[in-house]
Amino acid sequence: MRKIFDITGKDREHFLQGLVTNDVRRLAEGPLYAALLTPQGKYLADFFLIARGETILLDIDATLAEATVARLNMYRLRAEVAITPSALSVFCGTGPAPEGAVTDPRHPAMGWRLYGAQAGDDGSDWDAIRVAHLIPATGIELTPETYILEAGFEPLHGVDFRKGCYVGQEVTARMKHKTELRKGLVRLAIEGAAPVGTPITAEGKGIGTLYTQSGGLALAHLRLEALGGPMQAGEAQLRATETITSP
Repeated sequence: MRKIFDITGKDREHFLQGLVTNDVRRLAEGPLYAALLTPQGKYLADFFLIARGETILLDIDATLAEATVARLNMYRLRAEVAITPSALSVFCGTGPAPEGAVTDPRHPAMGWRLYGAQAGDDGSDWDAIRVAHLIPATGIELTPETYILEAGFEPLHGVDFRKGCYVGQEVTARMKHKTELRKGLVRLAIEGAAPVGTPITAEGKGIGTLYTQSGGLALAHLRLEALGGPMQAGEAQLRATETITSP
């Protein structure tokens, strides 16, 4: 379930620009996918931002909405900005886009998003699409322990390295430019099944965690150095097919 908020006021763009991972000045070009991080660079929330006249829509998973809006308001200080529940809902799909729909900015396979009176989706198999295209989901692959570069935010167009400062920017930039990622989101071939959150082992040692599964494939977060050999998650047998730690 999603919740939509209206962000209004003359400082709305400048306010968001100093907080989120993407370049809010690009909203005139279309919707943005972005995240809010801790000062230590860890994930707090991911969301979409959409420009509609004098309003910026914030489209966020309902489970994160209250805490995220509270944190944004904490940063508001004297900025002329208001964040209020919107009268709009969002309807998502992957078929022919209806009039007024916007493209999901993460990946073309994720289809479109229509903001209006109707909520829900067209019945698309979102897990299959996400696994096939290595797209993490709120509350599953994206958790409070996530670093967004390890979750593939760069190829998903969710982070901009030229925009300047935002909360968590220093850590994120250092991971991009000064270190080699040792962990990341990986697509696996899976024989069998195991619950989301099952530890992954190789040669008896813990190397990561299993997440969404669909059609003989799965997403997992694990140590990249362990990709060469056989892996297990419970009774399931695993092998890596692709990582998304770089664009």
